[in-house]
Amino acid sequence: MEKYQFKTTINCAGCVAKVTPHLNANENITSWEVDIKNPEKILTVEAENTNSQEVAELIEKLGFEAQELS
Repeated sequence: MEKYQFKTTINCAGCVAKVTPHLNANENITSWEVDIKNPEKILTVEAENTNSQEVAELIEKLGFEAQELS
């Protein structure tokens, strides 16, 4: 299992509600959370059989930015 972290534009409960069904439905993502209290709005994703680029693309398709933290 891999763990990825992204700086995002997911910045409120409404944004979290928008991404929730899509992240929950992705069979490769085992868990995720967004720290909307952090100024950088950190999304942490644990996933299998996927890479950080695919996770970022999913977030971007939903209308948010996702920049992987190194």
